[in-house]
Amino acid sequence: MRLKTKLVLAITGLVFVMVTVLSILYLSQLLHQQVEQSFSSNDILAHQIVFATRHALEIGFKNHPVDSKHPEELRKSVAVSLREDQGLSAMLNSVIRYSPTVFDISIADWNGLILVSTDVGQNDQPVPPRPDFSEMRNGTLVHLIQAVFGKPRVYDVSLGAERNGEREQNGKPFLTVRIGIRSSFLSNSFQPWLIGAFTFSGVAILGALLVSAFVANLALQPLTQISERLDAFAQAEMTGELESGYSSDAVVQVSYKIERLGRRMRNVEEVFSALKENLDQIMTNLEDGILLFTRDARAVLVSDSVERFLGMGRNQILGVEIHEIFDRTTVLGSTVRDAFDAGVSIVQEEITTETGRRVQISLDFIHDDHQADRRQTLGALLTLHDLESVREIESELELSRRMAAIGRLTSGVGHEVKNPINAIVVHLELLRNKLDGSDDRALRHLEIIQSEIQRLDRVVQTLVDFSRPVELQLQEQDLREVVSSVLLLASAEFETRDVQVTSLLPDSPVLAKIDSDLMKQALLNVVLNGAQAMADGGKLEVKLNADGRIATISIRDHGEGIPEEIRQKIFDLYFTTKRDGSGIGLAMTYRILQLHNGQVDVQSQPGKGTTFVLALPLSNVTDVRLRNFLPTGTALSKEPRG
Repeated sequence: MRLKTKLVLAITGLVFVMVTVLSILYLSQLLHQQVEQSFSSNDILAHQIVFATRHALEIGFKNHPVDSKHPEELRKSVAVSLREDQGLSAMLNSVIRYSPTVFDISIADWNGLILVSTDVGQNDQPVPPRPDFSEMRNGTLVHLIQAVFGKPRVYDVSLGAERNGEREQNGKPFLTVRIGIRSSFLSNSFQPWLIGAFTFSGVAILGALLVSAFVANLALQPLTQISERLDAFAQAEMTGELESGYSSDAVVQVSYKIERLGRRMRNVEEVFSALKENLDQIMTNLEDGILLFTRDARAVLVSDSVERFLGMGRNQILGVEIHEIFDRTTVLGSTVRDAFDAGVSIVQEEITTETGRRVQISLDFIHDDHQADRRQTLGALLTLHDLESVREIESELELSRRMAAIGRLTSGVGHEVKNPINAIVVHLELLRNKLDGSDDRALRHLEIIQSEIQRLDRVVQTLVDFSRPVELQLQEQDLREVVSSVLLLASAEFETRDVQVTSLLPDSPVLAKIDSDLMKQALLNVVLNGAQAMADGGKLEVKLNADGRIATISIRDHGEGIPEEIRQKIFDLYFTTKRDGSGIGLAMTYRILQLHNGQVDVQSQPGKGTTFVLALPLSNVTDVRLRNFLPTGTALSKEPRG
């Protein structure tokens, strides 16, 4: 089927649906309007008949008085008065003759027996059961159509007439005027309206066919021009294919050409997507901040590391002008904006920010080699290099070398000390057996010696465990469960030290590949240190965050903080400021985080407390250095914890 035919059918179908809907609405309004008119006119007739009935009763009771205490005599008198009244009979007959919808009229008494009817055979008979006309008035369109055009039925319009303003004892009106309206009479009155509606629908559909044919021709006319332009755009590559699939339909020709162009565009898009993916990966792993600006000074390419320098996320910077990114009141912002406004390049200029941070800036303008005016640029590339990162890397390497040396030393020492300790324990037990409890003082000394030897053995065993190679059992874990488990383990310590713990965990899972047991040990060491730092109790805050690449667990206490002079020793093995401390906990925490490609950061203010931040790569981040994601200027071992 050709497109032209489809367009004609589609437009015709649309017009047909619209005409059908409008016709239904029109018919609905006509039906409701006609029913209301019929009800109004018959209601007026009912009131007129009631008035005539009262007049007939007044005359009849005046000529033939009757005792109202005898119901049967009263009913006979009423029936005679109504049947003999010529005016009432003439009114009923004229309504039946001239009203197009009235089927019959009857006047019934308070017992439901007909006194007078246009159908003489119904006199003195019970009122036949009929639906009330209000059902048709208040019904839906479907119900109305069924009532009017379905099986013929008679509906009553009723109006009560009271005697002297009073009802009978059974609560019913003294007399009831009933006007029967036959549904078939209504359908006959609707026929002219229906014929007009269907005529309008037919004319509309016929007009739709003509209009749709004209619109189809008008819409398809530009396709020939489009086809010619496509030929001019890709004539060399499309000739063979078009000849092999030639069709007289212009739409088919254009489809072939657009399909060919689409394949070429998809190939280009695939290459572009691959290049963009590689570029995004490179920009993600860069430690330097990279910003590429267009001719109108808007950022179109931003590396993730820029956030460390500007405090703004990558999505906040993209598409923003350079004047909105850099604040002229800062050293960095003033340097960059002055150079950019003057169009002067910056070659590895070193500045010191307000926080004492050393940053090296490079600004290069990109020129179009085909333009003679060198002042016209295509954009600019800004590079921000953190000189502090070199010092941090050296600090990390130095600490790692020290930890490795300590590991090698402790491994040898542990082996050499373990054997003499075992020999001392054996001979101590032999000596205890020889004394045989005869000398209490000597036994007490032996117990002290044994206790100290056991303590020494535990220290040596810790050395051996610390230096022993660890085989990680990595599994994807929800860090929320790890944090909750550690807080539960330390709950007894919290109660003993009167520490209130506040934990803030995300609603969604934070997944990371970790050794669950080792990570719990590392986190437990930090949590217990925080609780022990508050001698008089206090509040310990534990917070878990995830930014899409890394997860950070921060543990903040409100203790005395850490003195400046011991900050270089915080992660050294056996360094401690506590009387009963072993000096192994934080060193073990540091080692566990290293094994997980993570990082530990400590921030402390004397007199206000200390905050530990453990950073771990999430499951979707592999082989990534996390140094760039913690605050600059706080190296791993430079914020000690006593």
